Amino acid sequence: MRFYLWWSLLVVLGSGAAAWGLTEPATTLDVRTEPSGGVRATATLLIPVAPQLMQAVLTDYERWPELFDTPMTVTHLDRRVGGSVTDLFIKHSFLPGGRRLLCDNQELPDGLVSTLRGGDFKQYVRTWKVAQDGSHGGTRASFELLVEVDTWAPDWLVAFELRRQLERHFRLLRETLMARAGSQRFGYGSGKVNSASSICSNPCLTSPSMSKPRSIFLM
Repeated sequence: MRFYLWWSLLVVLGSGAAAWGLTEPATTLDVRTEPSGGVRATATLLIPVAPQLMQAVLTDYERWPELFDTPMTVTHLDRRVGGSVTDLFIKHSFLPGGRRLLCDNQELPDGLVSTLRGGDFKQYVRTWKVAQDGSHGGTRASFELLVEVDTWAPDWLVAFELRRQLERHFRLLRETLMARAGSQRFGYGSGKVNSASSICSNPCLTSPSMSKPRSIFLM
């Protein structure tokens, strides 16, 4: 009976993807379950904007919820030298009642590392590394996430959903970065990269995107 329930949910998720018909250009995206528990995702993204702009968007903590389709709230933000502490409340069908995610965020010269500090997740480590991409004149970004959440769903189903979320997340990131780069190019606003302006989300991914997801995790 339990297997039938999971299989039915998988079919529904897959059919939703076809209905939305999302596709991504793509570099790489790999999502797999971990033998010790949890799910690991890695990706490489190529985006035609300056690394400084992407870094500014990644550290625009107040606007993180805009990077995802899921209801998400920044309940507390403590900015510190070299980073911040963020306290998020996230809602999803996999997370009855919602879940809290408390993270330390360390800002690096070339990226951002977020590690679990408290809340309702068992594991959470997210790393972004950004660098100038010489061959394309933009940014080459590497992404890695290890996440394990207290949920009824098995890891294989979490992995399936996480892939969909990341595809959507990366597409939104690209759209936001391109929009902000365009506004700077044409002189809208000060032209100065401000870590508290518009948000980010979406690069290129090889795997075809699925349906418009409700995000469980902060990417």
